[in-house]
Amino acid sequence: MKVKDITTIIENFAPLSYQESYDNSGLIVGNTNDEVTGVLICLDCVEAILDEAIANNCNMVIAHHPIVFSGLKQLNGKNYIERIVIKAIKNGIAIYAAHTNLDNVQNGVSFKIAQKIGVKNCQVLLPKKSLLSKVITYCPIDKAEEVRQVMFNSGAGNIGNYSDCSYNVEGVGTFRGKEGANPYVGKIDGFHQEKEIRIETVVPTYKVNTVIESMIAAHPYEEVAYDVYELVNTLHTVGSGVIGELSVEENESDFLKRLKTDLKTDCIRHTNLLGKKIKKVAICGGSGSFLLNDAIAAGADIFITGDFKYHQFFDADNNIIIADVGHYESEQYTSELIYEILNEKIPNFAVRLTEKSTNPVNYL
Repeated sequence: MKVKDITTIIENFAPLSYQESYDNSGLIVGNTNDEVTGVLICLDCVEAILDEAIANNCNMVIAHHPIVFSGLKQLNGKNYIERIVIKAIKNGIAIYAAHTNLDNVQNGVSFKIAQKIGVKNCQVLLPKKSLLSKVITYCPIDKAEEVRQVMFNSGAGNIGNYSDCSYNVEGVGTFRGKEGANPYVGKIDGFHQEKEIRIETVVPTYKVNTVIESMIAAHPYEEVAYDVYELVNTLHTVGSGVIGELSVEENESDFLKRLKTDLKTDCIRHTNLLGKKIKKVAICGGSGSFLLNDAIAAGADIFITGDFKYHQFFDADNNIIIADVGHYESEQYTSELIYEILNEKIPNFAVRLTEKSTNPVNYL
């Protein structure tokens, strides 16, 4: 098992193209072709995590938070980031981060929190746009089904809960083969008309090249005509936060007490209770204050996240309860999520969860 085999499993679940522009998800230290002896999963790759990896013969660490966010101009060990990178290189340990790409996918970080606290029927709270493209090609009628199926198998044609989606129009294509051509139909220097099918299908933009390569390989024509259009459509399965419902509504204080227990936190900072029942719940792992207005617009009774600043609590304006459970606490089950992703595909490989808490915040 190589590093690239591990990263491919994660990126098939949470493509790197879904990370935010400021992020640095992906392989931070290491070679994709290195053999992996074991994987250690954590939230933060701190020095104690590297020590744990070395002690357990794990030469790959998968963290949620990237140890390197911005460029390193020097590597001399003057801070913990440089020390970790140096130590990883010295000990042949690959460091990989699955951060906002894992936040933004369906069944990602926020969905995992929802599962843990009993929130059902979850949907992405703030879906992303401009992540889709439309690929169009033209081929002889007798080859249309084969070409279409190859495109589907490569990742095209998925819309919501439907697969193999395409639109097909019959028309007539024209061409004249020049000297040196090897036409599938028609003759050299002869004008030809061919009944063709125009196949249109939607493709996640990050899969466009793969779909096109597969389509060309299956297409009978020597020169394949195709078009690619970027779409501004909203992709409802990718984006920030989640919104869902409790099976049974709960009193505000009872829900907060249960939340404190379920998330194993010593403190929940929250706004005024509103004297209402909790039914609709919005969640965002990590720092989610930017989603407050979206949670209110979605009709959530409570918004659970971390890292709210003092003045931001006023923005609730008695329209919603803000429950700041802490950054680490809101993401603590991410390691478990990564473990599940890998264990489903490589159940017999040496993948382990860290036994250490990397939470830098303590409560007195």
